[in-house]
Amino acid sequence: MPAPLTLEGFRADLAEYLYQQPDEVDLDEHPLYAGLDSLRIVTLLERWRETGVEVTFVELAECTSFAQWWQLLSGPQGGADHHADA
Repeated sequence: MPAPLTLEGFRADLAEYLYQQPDEVDLDEHPLYAGLDSLRIVTLLERWRETGVEVTFVELAECTSFAQWWQLLSGPQGGADHHADA
């Protein structure tokens, strides 16, 4: 069973494709404006799916920031500590 995706891992994955350091990634930035094309997004998505995340390309494409991506990726499968929605 692969380790779940962490925010640190998420930042590191983005940084790799943005040619930045993880702490330089602006989570408020729009993924397409940041320089990610659809091929890179698909590649990242495949990597994240290996950690157990169930998110589709369309769901990511509808987001307007990396922060929204993280909300999707860390959603219900991320554990009870993320959301307390009853």
